[in-house]
Amino acid sequence: MIKIEDYYPRATFQKMKAFADQHETPFVVIDTETISKAYDDLRGSFEFAKIYYAVKANPAVEIIDLLKDKGSSFDIASIYELDKVMSRGVGPERISYGNTIKKSKDIRYFFEKGVRLFATDSEADLRNIAKAAPGSKVYVRILTEGSTTADWPLSRKFGCQTDMAMDLLILARQLGLEPYGISFHVGSQQRDISVWDAAIAKVKVIFERLKEEDGIVLKMINMGGGFPANYIAKTNDLETYAAEIIRFLKEDFGDELPEIILEPGRSLIANAGILVSEVVLVSRKSRTAVERWVYADVGKFSGLIETMDEAIKFPIWTEKKGEMEEVVIAGPTCDSADIMYENYRYGLPLNLAAGDRLYWLSTGAYTTSYSAVEFNGFPPLKAYYI
Repeated sequence: MIKIEDYYPRATFQKMKAFADQHETPFVVIDTETISKAYDDLRGSFEFAKIYYAVKANPAVEIIDLLKDKGSSFDIASIYELDKVMSRGVGPERISYGNTIKKSKDIRYFFEKGVRLFATDSEADLRNIAKAAPGSKVYVRILTEGSTTADWPLSRKFGCQTDMAMDLLILARQLGLEPYGISFHVGSQQRDISVWDAAIAKVKVIFERLKEEDGIVLKMINMGGGFPANYIAKTNDLETYAAEIIRFLKEDFGDELPEIILEPGRSLIANAGILVSEVVLVSRKSRTAVERWVYADVGKFSGLIETMDEAIKFPIWTEKKGEMEEVVIAGPTCDSADIMYENYRYGLPLNLAAGDRLYWLSTGAYTTSYSAVEFNGFPPLKAYYI
């Protein structure tokens, strides 16, 4: 049985549950004080770094406003995120266009709004940036290892090999852009801290070779995200991550570090959220079936897409007590893919019944932003910020 104390201070959980008791499921309730503390903890652990919040994790204006007021910058992936963030009073100097896959007209839109920092990982995209955002700073995303130790790997779609990264930065200078730095992402919910070591070592090689062979002095490393949230599989605490990563940086770059950018999403806001759902049905597939199926009023299409391939294992708590039994947990839609956990067997009380509530912990990130608009007619996941 999940222990609340392993995931939330008792007072925080009681505040969130008291609020939740007044509302009809399904919804996610997010505690903004928890986000504020997570930001302060990250800021304190990496005092020298700039923080660019990854808006895709949760684009709520309540979160944007909170982080803006605390001094955060923002990692933006589309013109729609850009418009939302700038409408909250964020200046273009606090924005990075971090998506390497973008239309030329969107690059121009960012440029016209005043943004001057762009990610890239291909020649075609780089040439688009040179035409639509002349003179801008560019940083190249490289491929990294770590897909086997990250719960939500990100490497395959984005980034390029080291040799290509250097070619792109040389070309950037020829095209009138400023070759500014290198970025990488070791994978979301990365449990193996050592993968940062290998990635930083790759970056060091690029820095040195470009300086020695081509006279290009890079100024920035964007280390992306990857810091963990508090799910079922335990990880080291942030202080351990920070101490090790800073050690890796100083081993390669000494005390004169380049500009360091972090792009947290999950680690800032996941722990602040509780998704509250209701059991719709409990059934068995035959008279002799050992396992029960528990159907909730949320599923993959209403905020829990990260259960795909059972990648993210959210802690689930219920008020019901008593003997436990392993179950399959599925969503309410008419889609056979809408099964959250079948191989990893959660234990839930035998007396769990329709109408009981399930509390999905650490669900502040990648739930509302992944929720479908109207699949089977179900509305998007409601969200409350307290």
